[in-house]
Amino acid sequence: MGKLGTMLKHPEDIYALVKLKIAVAQAGKQIPPEPHWAFCYIMLHKVSRSFSLVIQQLRPELRNAVCIFYLVLRGLDTVEDDTSIPSDIKVPILQSFHSHIYDTDWHFSCGTKDYKVLMDKFHHVSTAFLELGKCYQEAIEDITKRMGAGMAKFICKEVETIDDYDEYCHYVAGLVGLGLSKLFYASKLEDMAPDSLSNSMGLFLQKANIIRDYLEDINEIPKSRMFWPRQIWSKYADKLEDFKYEDNSVKAVECLNEMVTNALIHVEDCLKYMSSLRDPFVFRFCAIPQIMAIGTLALCYNNLEVFQGVVKMRRGLTAKVIHQTRTMSDVYGAFFSFSCMLKAKVNKNDPNATQTLNRVEAIQRACRDFGVLDKRSFVDESKPMYNSALIIAVIILLSILFAFLSIK
Repeated sequence: MGKLGTMLKHPEDIYALVKLKIAVAQAGKQIPPEPHWAFCYIMLHKVSRSFSLVIQQLRPELRNAVCIFYLVLRGLDTVEDDTSIPSDIKVPILQSFHSHIYDTDWHFSCGTKDYKVLMDKFHHVSTAFLELGKCYQEAIEDITKRMGAGMAKFICKEVETIDDYDEYCHYVAGLVGLGLSKLFYASKLEDMAPDSLSNSMGLFLQKANIIRDYLEDINEIPKSRMFWPRQIWSKYADKLEDFKYEDNSVKAVECLNEMVTNALIHVEDCLKYMSSLRDPFVFRFCAIPQIMAIGTLALCYNNLEVFQGVVKMRRGLTAKVIHQTRTMSDVYGAFFSFSCMLKAKVNKNDPNATQTLNRVEAIQRACRDFGVLDKRSFVDESKPMYNSALIIAVIILLSILFAFLSIK
């Protein structure tokens, strides 16, 4: 009854969910016939979750380049994430990964589940990479080389200061933003964006993920993964893992709130970057994950559940974001709505309350000042106005419609 209960509480999600299911089904039918490209797009869907949908909506030449860029970096990230690989083996692989993408015989067994399949059959990715235009290849190689070197650096270095935190996030995500800007420019669809804005696009997404994934990272086996900077968490606990325990819940939430406040500093750069985009498909590709990030931070803020499980946007809300994000006005409206949600949760006794409010209000001013503000809310928590039996009947009818549309 969990999913059904959520639908009954948020019946406005149903239309967007059906649209999303149809879009995913249609994308699944558009797999290229060549074996190596088929592998790449099938794996993209398996390892990138909802992100694969916005990639597949890009224009064909850019779509292929971004697909391969994503899979190459996912492979690199799989090596970094596998805590069972000894450092003396992992570091050289990270540093040389950029050269392996030219080798159609290379593979490296690591990771689990779909990530292991990706790494075991990485030759398909390399084969597809070699069919990309030279400008795309050079951009992907450059970013992979720089990212691998940065990841290798932090295998042997802890995230101590906020500067370390920003540097780590630059290597694993800011460089993704720079790389995507290079691919957009190479496609001739966009102008080259300033590096500072591209970097902020990546840092904002990465910090939202690091905050959300606290429990998963701290419980990683055989070794914990710690990305929250000591400069922040040491104000609230002797050890980062202490936040898992109920006795430390007050300090845990205070630390969490400071982490969210730190992430908000990148929002204005992200809005500037998105407002400069011209191609509607590139715009949606960039905007949807950014809205998901501000929504995730709004949910995580002042929320003890971050230390007890996974906090994420409900699927129906995600579907609404994907369906409704078309223009920059939609982006401003979403950021404004989620910043209002976050602002309402600020406790005046929180040690970072003033700074948090200042950053939230700066975001809201930016949303008002940069353009027309679409005040349509993504976060309407009002009670359902519809009869439950009617909603269930609609769900059944829509399910039958979806099944019918899924048949070739």
